[in-house]
Amino acid sequence: MTDTHDTNLPEMPAELEEKKCAEAPEPAVTEAPAEATTDEQPQEQPAPRLSKDEILARLQTLADHAENITRAEIDSLKQAFYKQHNAEQEAALKQFVENGGAADDFVPTPDPAEEDFKKIMSVIKEKRSELAAELEKQKEMNLQVKLSIIEELKDLVESPDDPNKNYTEFKKLQQQWNEVTLVPANKVNELWKNYQLYVEKFYDLLKLNNEFREYDFKKNLEIKLRLCEAAEKLAEEPDVVSAFHQWQKLNEEFRDTGPVAKEQRDEIWARFRAASTAVHKRHQQHFEALKERERNNLDQKTVICEIVEAIDCSGLTTPMQWEEKAQEVIALQAKWKTIGYAPQKMNVQIYERFHKACDEFFRKRNEFFKAMKENMNVNLEKKRALCEKAEALKDSTDWKATAEELTKLQKEWKTIGPVNKRHSNEVWKRFITACDYFFEQRNQAQSAQRGQEQENLEKKKAIIGQLAAIDENADTEEATQKVRELMKEWNNIGHVPLKEKDKIYKQYHQVVDKLFERFNISASNKKLSSFKSSISMLQEGGNPQLYREREKLVRICENMKSELQTYENNLGFLNASSKKGNSLLNELNRKVEKLKADIELMKEKIKVLDESINSEKQA
Repeated sequence: MTDTHDTNLPEMPAELEEKKCAEAPEPAVTEAPAEATTDEQPQEQPAPRLSKDEILARLQTLADHAENITRAEIDSLKQAFYKQHNAEQEAALKQFVENGGAADDFVPTPDPAEEDFKKIMSVIKEKRSELAAELEKQKEMNLQVKLSIIEELKDLVESPDDPNKNYTEFKKLQQQWNEVTLVPANKVNELWKNYQLYVEKFYDLLKLNNEFREYDFKKNLEIKLRLCEAAEKLAEEPDVVSAFHQWQKLNEEFRDTGPVAKEQRDEIWARFRAASTAVHKRHQQHFEALKERERNNLDQKTVICEIVEAIDCSGLTTPMQWEEKAQEVIALQAKWKTIGYAPQKMNVQIYERFHKACDEFFRKRNEFFKAMKENMNVNLEKKRALCEKAEALKDSTDWKATAEELTKLQKEWKTIGPVNKRHSNEVWKRFITACDYFFEQRNQAQSAQRGQEQENLEKKKAIIGQLAAIDENADTEEATQKVRELMKEWNNIGHVPLKEKDKIYKQYHQVVDKLFERFNISASNKKLSSFKSSISMLQEGGNPQLYREREKLVRICENMKSELQTYENNLGFLNASSKKGNSLLNELNRKVEKLKADIELMKEKIKVLDESINSEKQA
C-alpha cells in the first residue's frame, strides 16, 4: 500500500462555506448536531475526474478566492490528486520489479506536481486561517453593536416620552439590527430573546393610530404565515440537509419580521416552531444514521486490521503459502476500499493501523523471497556440479558401480532445494539426460533378460485368466481376498517384453476394475493397486524413472501437508474468533479429513517406490 499524504486545513467556520443563519429560535426547538452546520462529509461530494494539472489549476483558483472555498471540495481534490499520484508510484514500482529489481530497493522518483500541490495547499491553509480569524473578530464587533442596539431599545421602552415620537428612531434601530448578521454562536439565542423582548414591549407601548398599527400587524402576519407554510413543506423535502439549510433562511426571515397582533403572536410562533422541530428532528436523525454507518465502518475496518495482524508469518515456509496469504491480504485491501469513512477522529488512526499491518506483512514476504533467491543461487551451483559428475559417468560400462554412484547422485539431488524457474528445467534436463543415457545403455546390455520377460508375460496372462474366472456370485469377502492375493502375485512378477507391456497392463486393469466395481473394494485400495501396477512399468526404465516419480510424489505430499497445516490454522482461528456459523467449520473439517486420507495414500505410494528402488539396487 502507498501512503496518502495529508495536508491539514484549518476548520473553516460554516458561515464562510455557506451563509447560514446567525441566530436560532428559542431553545424549545431542538438544535442540530455540531457537524450539521458544516458541509456534508467529503465522501458525499466526489471530485470530477480531473487530471493532476487540472486539479492544480482548480486549487490555484481556489487559493486566489479563499473566501469561496469549501472543505468538501478541498478534500475531494486532495483525494483525487493522491489517487493518481499513488497509482503512478505503484506503476513505477511494478515496472521496476518486472525489470528485475527488488521491491525493497525501489526509490520513488520525486513528483514535481506533488511539490506544487503542497505549496498551493499551504497557501490555502494560511488564507483560510486568516479568514477564520478575521471572521471571529468581526463576530465580536457585531456582538457589541447588537448589544448597543438592545440598550438603545431598552432606553426607548423606558423613556417617559410618547412612544409615537420615538417610532422613527425605533425603526432605525430595527434596520441597524437586521444589517448586522454574524455573531458568536453561543450568544445567538440570548441576543435574540433580549432583542425580541424590547421590540415587543415597544410595540405594546406604541400608541400609533389604529389604522397604521393594524396595517403593520397585518403585513407581518402575511409574511409569517407564508414562512410557516414554507417551513411545513420542508418536512417533505427529500434532501434532509438542503431542507435544514432552507429552514435556516426561513428562520432568519421570521425573526427579522416585525410582530403581529398580540392575540395572534403565540399561535403563529407555535406553528412556526412546530414546523422547525420537524425539520430539526429529520436533520438530527440523518446525522445520527450517518454516525451509525461510520461506526459500522470502523468495526469492519477494525476486524480487517485484526485479521492482517493475526497472520503468523513464521508458519509460511513455501512460496505457494506466501503467495496464497498475499492474495488474501490483497483481497482484504480491496475490501477495505469498498468500506466508507470511519468517524473523523478515528479515520486516520484506523487507516494507519491497517497500513502498518500490511507493510509489515509485505516486508516479511520480501525478506523471505530475498533469502530464497540467495538459496536458489547456491542450489543451482550444487546441481550444476552434480550434472558434471553425472556426465562424467554416463559412458561408463561398469554397470553395477556406476549405477550405484548415479543412484547416490540422484539421492543427493533430492536433498538440494529448488532453483529459479528460469534454470530449473534446464539443469534438471541436463542431469536426467546423463542418467537416462547410462541406464539405457545398461538396459541394452542386459538384453539377455528378455527370455525371463517372456516367461513373466505368460505368468501375468495366467493371473488375468484367474481374475476373469472369479464367479460373480462368490462370497464377497472370499472374492476380495482372492483378488488381493492375485494382485500381490502380479506385482511380484518381473518385467514383460516392452512391446507387450501396454497391452497386458490394459487387460489386467480392465479385469481388476470390473472386480472392484462388482465387490465394492475401497477406492483407496484401487488407487494403490493401480499405482503398484504402474510402478512395475516404470521399473523397466530403471532407477532414474523411479527416482523422478518418487521426487514428484514427495513434492505433492509436502504441498498436501502445507495445505493441511493452513486448513488446521484456519480452523483454530475460526474456533477462536469467527462468528460465521458451523457451515464453514464443517466444510473445513471435511477438507482436513480428505487431505489426511490423501496424505496417507501418498505415503503408501512412496513406500512402494522405495521398495521398488531397493529391489532394483539388489538386482
